[in-house]
Amino acid sequence: MTMGRRLGLFLLLACGGVAIFYGTGYALKASGSPDFRALYYGTRCLLQHHNPYNENELESVYRREGGERATDSVLQRQVVTLYVNLPTTFLFVAPLAMLPWWVAQGVWLLIIAGLFLLAGWLMWRVAGEHAPGVATLLICLVLINSEVIFAGGNSAGLVVGLCVVAVWCFLKERFVTAGVLCMAVSLAIKPHDAGLVWLYFLLAGGVHRKRALQSLVLTAVLALAAVVWVSQVAPHWMHDWGSNMAAINSHGGMNDPGRVSAVSHDVDLVIDLQSVISVFRDNPQIYNPVTYLVCGAMLLVWLIRTVRVRFSQTSAWLAIAAVVPLTMLVTYHRPWDAKLLLLTVPASAMLWAGRGATGWLALLVTMAGVVVTGDIPLVILSILGGKLHRTMTLPGKMLTTVVIHPVPLILLAMSAFYLWTYLKRAEPDYGRMLDSRVAESF
Repeated sequence: MTMGRRLGLFLLLACGGVAIFYGTGYALKASGSPDFRALYYGTRCLLQHHNPYNENELESVYRREGGERATDSVLQRQVVTLYVNLPTTFLFVAPLAMLPWWVAQGVWLLIIAGLFLLAGWLMWRVAGEHAPGVATLLICLVLINSEVIFAGGNSAGLVVGLCVVAVWCFLKERFVTAGVLCMAVSLAIKPHDAGLVWLYFLLAGGVHRKRALQSLVLTAVLALAAVVWVSQVAPHWMHDWGSNMAAINSHGGMNDPGRVSAVSHDVDLVIDLQSVISVFRDNPQIYNPVTYLVCGAMLLVWLIRTVRVRFSQTSAWLAIAAVVPLTMLVTYHRPWDAKLLLLTVPASAMLWAGRGATGWLALLVTMAGVVVTGDIPLVILSILGGKLHRTMTLPGKMLTTVVIHPVPLILLAMSAFYLWTYLKRAEPDYGRMLDSRVAESF
């Protein structure tokens, strides 16, 4: 390993260490990671043969086991007791739910930290083959701005890590069995995070389609086992789960992207495209169709291109870089889900190695996406947003969009840029030309 690579690895570990230290420190100071509390006590409820999707039954278990704190607000308690995770999540949390709370939380955060660092390292290795400096810069920006993943203990940290590892295994054709398992688990826990990435491998054909189908079969087996388990304990769980989903997604609920939601005054806690459109028309019958129209059109172009293009490493990374930001826009997501942008770093490095204006655009748009979804910049924007005087005039709404909701706009720009670059691969021999220019840069 050269001195430059040693320095890059040191920076990666240092940035990851800072995020883990401050994130876990906050979790300990706050008496636990709130998102993991929901997973832990929901699974405890099921293990005790109660319905975790019934708010009253879950709250009873939560209080009886000392999970509720005197300082908990109504919203904080609702995060735990209004359980909305898929039944498959129980399968993976159950071994931890048998342990005392503090031990379970420590193991959970250790697993997330290990997977997240591994994911960052793998993307650094891939991108570093083309542009080591760009790879180090972008990966470090992601890692050092990931405190909330460890503070909250959200399952997104696990899903992002597993999805990134699976992509590396599939494209590098190494540890493929582990890759299939990682993709299956990520789909089982958060299909709205890993789903479009999985779809790429299904459409890519050949051995990659085989890996995607293997992952799907394993996901189906896990889902069936989870549904059978939950149905035996709580026969009416599906109705209760639907009611919980309706409650948090309803107009004014926790996941509502509109101005009247519980998080409407927080900077980009909901990062889908609906949150931007709702600034101008806070009506689900308006912002949902517009979002689906915009994202659907881009996804359709991406699908057609993916089916027609001949597979190569270059086209694969560009396709993934185009669809990952789009994943965040089409439906409900939060900033910690956007750590999946790790998968855009190899494409950025490849384009940078090709030189020219496209390389600069790739670096700038990817850096903008990584920075604006980072924890530290979002805190700064939150402070600025708190001082913003919002008006109902068009200029006021535009200013609100830029200050309060910059993430969806930049993610849309990222997806459009990488989709445009992906389409350019249709030029004769362009992929080989780029690969040759990359090879010359070594």
